[in-house]
Amino acid sequence: MKPPIHPVRWQPPPIDPLPEQPAPPVTVVPVAGHGPEDVVVDAAGRLWTGLVDGRIVRCAPDGSDQTVVATTGGRPLGLHVARDGRVLICDSHRGLLALDPDSEALRVLVSAIDGRPLRFCSNVTETDDGTIWFTESTSDFHFEHFLGAVLEARGTGGLYRLDPDGTVTTVLDGLYFANGVTVTADGSALVVAETVGRRLSKYWLTGPRAGSVTPLAVHLPGMPDNISTGADGRIWTALVTPANPAAESLMPRAPWLRQVIWRLPKRLQPKVQPEIWVVAFDPEDGSVVGGVRTSRPDFGGVTGVVESGGRLWMSTIEFAALGYVDV
Repeated sequence: MKPPIHPVRWQPPPIDPLPEQPAPPVTVVPVAGHGPEDVVVDAAGRLWTGLVDGRIVRCAPDGSDQTVVATTGGRPLGLHVARDGRVLICDSHRGLLALDPDSEALRVLVSAIDGRPLRFCSNVTETDDGTIWFTESTSDFHFEHFLGAVLEARGTGGLYRLDPDGTVTTVLDGLYFANGVTVTADGSALVVAETVGRRLSKYWLTGPRAGSVTPLAVHLPGMPDNISTGADGRIWTALVTPANPAAESLMPRAPWLRQVIWRLPKRLQPKVQPEIWVVAFDPEDGSVVGGVRTSRPDFGGVTGVVESGGRLWMSTIEFAALGYVDV
């Protein structure tokens, strides 16, 4: 049974166009399970992803030789390979986990925030000092009810810090579906994506602006999901679906309209439009410095992106596959 939603009136940001992106050929690599939500790369160049049934899969650098290393028992979302080789896993039902790739042992790092369950752990990264930073898209819903959080239009997402001594601190709250998080190449800031807010922001770690937030890319025409830092420092951003002006026009109107939509059968509710869309932003001024935008029938709705070995790998919740283009 779906939980109730409690929408509020909210004015979405405007939509600014981005430069046109090239449409190179995309190679699709099937995986043995649906919805590889994120894709990351370890020190050996191997790919890691998590499937809807909880399995964590390791692949060879070309996507072959797929091995199930562990099963979380929940729904794995964002991943990150830590400095010590552990795979950090955001799981919507279990919290923030760490997987030892050698022993295949899973450990729960964070299951609650200030005494409440961590419901929608979304993405995770690590700074050089061993501090782990992670996002929660919403404190009210699990992944399978993500549309409820979108329709509510409440700022119930957050950014959190896990110190090496185990202390968990709320860094930012009130975020509109917090999602991807990555460290800039120079270590001066985190970049955080807000899917419903359609923006990327920088949370400064060093210098005179440390502890403050500044905008990097705003008024995006698509919904940003997971993000990563490329080899040249650019911020690769998966745009899971274009903004839907018709759906967003409901946000400032009477909240009961969105409660009606929530009660509709799934087939009648707003859907992700599964095109292939990733954009690279300059980490300093937010200008567009690369990207891909195309479509094909067997891949799209990109939710994760990582640059490795001359390829740009992409993941999706819509298909049982990964995809890549040559960089």
